[in-house]
Amino acid sequence: MSTDGPSRRQVLQGLAASAAVSVGLLGCGRKQSDAPALKAGAFDPPRGAPDFSLQGTDGDELKLSRYRGKVVLLAFGYSSCPSICPTTLATFARARRELGAAAQEVQIVYITVDPEQDVPERLKSFVAGFDPTFVGGTGTPAQLAAVRESYGISARKIPFGNTYAYTHSSFTYLIDRTGLIRAMMTYGHSADDYVHDLRILLQG
Repeated sequence: MSTDGPSRRQVLQGLAASAAVSVGLLGCGRKQSDAPALKAGAFDPPRGAPDFSLQGTDGDELKLSRYRGKVVLLAFGYSSCPSICPTTLATFARARRELGAAAQEVQIVYITVDPEQDVPERLKSFVAGFDPTFVGGTGTPAQLAAVRESYGISARKIPFGNTYAYTHSSFTYLIDRTGLIRAMMTYGHSADDYVHDLRILLQG
């Protein structure tokens, strides 16, 4: 991990906003380059992905640095999510299948925004239902809030009746083998788009 000065915190807190701008600029004024273009909104230059320490659904401490040498898709959601989260995870699973043997070099990390319900066993059942290699992350409310802040993720609990739901950021970070955030994929992209970008990052 990079250990830049205090300005790094301010930069990291603006990750989502700057990536959204880059998505808007993808079609205008792109520099000519021999490198293939990503479908996701690229970070130029790439930025160090903040590390964290959470409880992993595989029974081990979940640290992003565990996956150095692999390409990581990092996303946030919760097991009771009615549509967006299952759709996202199903898209990830399809992308891994389409990658074939190269999928061994890709790790999906899915961090809950709902520590109240998403204990490790419940979260494991949820993410593993899409692909047994997926690793979920949970922790205390304070731990999860700190991770969300470092990645510019919003999450708001909305009570209704005897239960509740969350509204939350639904984009995905693409992190390369060296731990740099290379791009942000907004919700709604196809598995083919993920495969396209993952293949580029795997070749890097």
